[in-house]
Amino acid sequence: MRILRFLRSSVKDIDYYSKFSPSPLSMKQFLDFGSENACEKTSFAFLRQELPVRLANIMKEINLLPDNLLRTPSVKLVQGWYMQSFQDILEFKDKNADDEKVTYDFTDAVIKVRNRHNDVIPTMAQGVVEYKEAYGTDPVVSQNVQYFFDRFYMSRISIRMLLNQHTLLFGGKVKVNPAHPKHIGSIDPNCRVSAVIKDAYENARNLCDRYYMNSPELVLEEFKASPITVVYVPSHLYHMVFELFKNAMRATMELYGDAMEYPPIHAQVALGTEDLTVKVSDRGGGVPLRKIDRLFTYTYSTAPRPSIDGARAAPLAGYGYGLPISRLYARYFQGDLKLYSLEGYGTDAVIYIRALSTESIERLPVYNKSAWKHYKMIQEADDWCVPSKEPKDMTTFRSF
Repeated sequence: MRILRFLRSSVKDIDYYSKFSPSPLSMKQFLDFGSENACEKTSFAFLRQELPVRLANIMKEINLLPDNLLRTPSVKLVQGWYMQSFQDILEFKDKNADDEKVTYDFTDAVIKVRNRHNDVIPTMAQGVVEYKEAYGTDPVVSQNVQYFFDRFYMSRISIRMLLNQHTLLFGGKVKVNPAHPKHIGSIDPNCRVSAVIKDAYENARNLCDRYYMNSPELVLEEFKASPITVVYVPSHLYHMVFELFKNAMRATMELYGDAMEYPPIHAQVALGTEDLTVKVSDRGGGVPLRKIDRLFTYTYSTAPRPSIDGARAAPLAGYGYGLPISRLYARYFQGDLKLYSLEGYGTDAVIYIRALSTESIERLPVYNKSAWKHYKMIQEADDWCVPSKEPKDMTTFRSF
């Protein structure tokens, strides 16, 4: 009976908070808040209101997934994590912000929430695998899953950003991170782009050496100011570039096989008035145009799938989530990630980042009627002719 009452009140709270839209922050707001006037009380007051809104918005959307997908053990597990985290934050709804013990306990709860959600991506990936193995694939379901995952993982990135900022600023006894004294939470106000690129390259290279006993070299060029810096989250940039290097290395190694020399991977960095752009170019044979969009589809990978137990081992390739999630990191602060390929030659991957911190504003999903409609729409017939695979026998056509 008590559990039933608990569930009813949770559903009521989720309905209530999902009626609010999340409040997107700009990189400048994150910076301003975290620097001189970093105040734990202000952060607490903002997060205890904002986190339930972001959690409730995406929890309502999870419920719109197909029933059979919701019933998979992995998706049920993730739903349980979200429900528990939502309740943990709501505990602080009416507590006194002036009480030091309350703010201390809140920071503790925030750390628990963050750690609880560490394995959301591989667990949801496993849920889709379970669903596919039991029910096969369906184009409408695939379309809805793609739409949902873009929004679900973007929501997760945004929630983790808030959790990380709070814990890095207020979670430790030492107020300044000795490894990164100039960082404000997870943001580097002077992020040296080439340093992050070199770091990502070296780590991807180590993986490549382990798999293929060799790896392509890196040629790095910067245009305009040197070194180029930007206000950004280095871990987000690292995630994107590391993924691009892994893909470029794998394509190069598999195309050139046992050759003694491999064409290098080129990385170029340019800073303009609006964009900072990073281009990673390989000569790994490229991808046909028809497959480019598929590379951004969740669960599509050209590599064999790793086992769930090995999810922590950072394989060179696997679930097929690397590129779509990298693109979400780019889009999170209003940038983008695009692929341009020359089949038979190689691929250019381009990351766009906003050059100004005032323009780098969170891109957040909102649960509303148009989101709901997206899941309920029935796929209609295409309004363009679908070409036949076989050439037509023109002799069988009658003249009108």
